[in-house]
Amino acid sequence: MTKRILNVVTNVGHYDDPSHPTGLWLSELTHAWQVFEEHGFEQTLISPAGGPVPLEPRSLSFPNYDKTAKAWRADPSRMALLENTIGPDQIDSADYDVIYFTGGHAVMYDFPDSEGLQRITREIFERGGIVASVCHGYCGLLNTTLSDGSHLVAGRNLTGFAWQEEVLARVSKLVPYNAEQEMKNRGAHYTKAKLPFVSYAVVDGNLVTGQNPGSAKETAQKVAALL
Repeated sequence: MTKRILNVVTNVGHYDDPSHPTGLWLSELTHAWQVFEEHGFEQTLISPAGGPVPLEPRSLSFPNYDKTAKAWRADPSRMALLENTIGPDQIDSADYDVIYFTGGHAVMYDFPDSEGLQRITREIFERGGIVASVCHGYCGLLNTTLSDGSHLVAGRNLTGFAWQEEVLARVSKLVPYNAEQEMKNRGAHYTKAKLPFVSYAVVDGNLVTGQNPGSAKETAQKVAALL
């Protein structure tokens, strides 16, 4: 059976302050997509609201804008995928082996409270499928509870974009909350690399998380290894 991946992307295009645009950090999708594609996995794009996905402007410039991201933007069929994502209500979680949450600061707004995403995540996780995230994608796991009412992340080893990285990226005053601290508040065992912005990924059973944009490829490789 061909393994099937659900890639989660954002619908949000700006911070609370509309003069500061944000969106999907493109390479966090393209790096993982390439890994999954090379393994022959089927992939689907889903977003909290369905429909179009804005791109984070900072992800479209050096040094973040690499070959995979440029190739995606140059391919009309790939860009069309970002114009017409499906919503959670159109998904039967039983059809998928993995849910992978991409990042970009935008996801801090629309990932945490999507009941549809929470349902899909819970169902995949509880039947032994893989739940994965990279960078801010872990915000999609903040409020997901299991059937017993406990937080999915409670007692789990994980990583995601560090507060130190928010400060270094000069967006600590723009973000709506401290995601690292919120994870710890929910009982997660958060760890990070010794240096900011280097690749770092954590596997805890069927939960796979990566720290920052540079971790997307490693995260996807660890998912592929589990599959």
